[in-house]
Amino acid sequence: MTAPISLHVPPRPEENDDYQERYANLPVIGWDREGAEKPKPGSSGAWYLAVFDEDILEEMDAFFEHVDTETVPALVIGHWDDMFSASSAPIVAKLAANAHRLPALRALFVGSVGSDWCEISWIKQSDITALLTAFPNLERLEIRGGDGLAVSPVRHEKLRMLRIESGGLSGAFVRGVAGCDLPALEHLELWLGVENYGGDYTVEDLAPILNGDRLPALKHLGLQDSDRQDQIAAAVASAPVVGRLETLALSLGVLTDEGAEALLSGQPLTHLDQLDLHHHFLSEPMMERVEKALFTVGVDLADRQTDDDGWFYVAVDE
Repeated sequence: MTAPISLHVPPRPEENDDYQERYANLPVIGWDREGAEKPKPGSSGAWYLAVFDEDILEEMDAFFEHVDTETVPALVIGHWDDMFSASSAPIVAKLAANAHRLPALRALFVGSVGSDWCEISWIKQSDITALLTAFPNLERLEIRGGDGLAVSPVRHEKLRMLRIESGGLSGAFVRGVAGCDLPALEHLELWLGVENYGGDYTVEDLAPILNGDRLPALKHLGLQDSDRQDQIAAAVASAPVVGRLETLALSLGVLTDEGAEALLSGQPLTHLDQLDLHHHFLSEPMMERVEKALFTVGVDLADRQTDDDGWFYVAVDE
């Protein structure tokens, strides 16, 4: 029997968390070609594949050859050869072409690389549409890095979590996500980032997400790490989808008193279990107002920042 896939995410996921110990609440099994002849408990954990001097495609071929991949529930792709100049496109293509060999796959992370090896904005991603079409039973998809990231609007019946960690998401990608029909999606998390690292999205690009028509099961929405966090907060304040949420994250970005005022002046948020605003630029009086107005909500106001001579910054960009 396939192990259940957890949608649990650490309360404050960091870009340098490379998920080499646990992923999707499963113990991680590090793939080692030299130990490939040893029995591999494929159904008991998430497999982690990464290379530094070898060819990642050859490593994936060896993995498919030696592991009972029909029982693998989760897969984490870490560092690949020359990832500073080579995109994830061949990896995506290899996974899609071998989808029939991964019938139990429910969780997938592509680009799980810590900043000590590669800054998040340097990770070169690609079009991930094939992952959604090749794996109709996938429940959890996570990507780190926004450079080159693309997706076409598709319908996926079983995806429950989509998380994108980046220092900058393109408007085209955000519109692609917003155009997807995801009737089972419970957790959507986008680290939107800044324009200097490819974040040319607009708040208008988020409109279909905030409307929520294509996301009937959504419980958690994260629109985070944005230098336009105040504008996003203002849009969220009147968004139809918010009334259905259990948790909301507008953290990691440049949220100021203006954005907090918009939230307090908008629709009620007291139905939420959690409102994550950590890494913000709120004044102390505004923090007190938020806490008083939402005293029944678990509001995370940690990591208060102060501007540096008028310069405001997100938590994750380069």
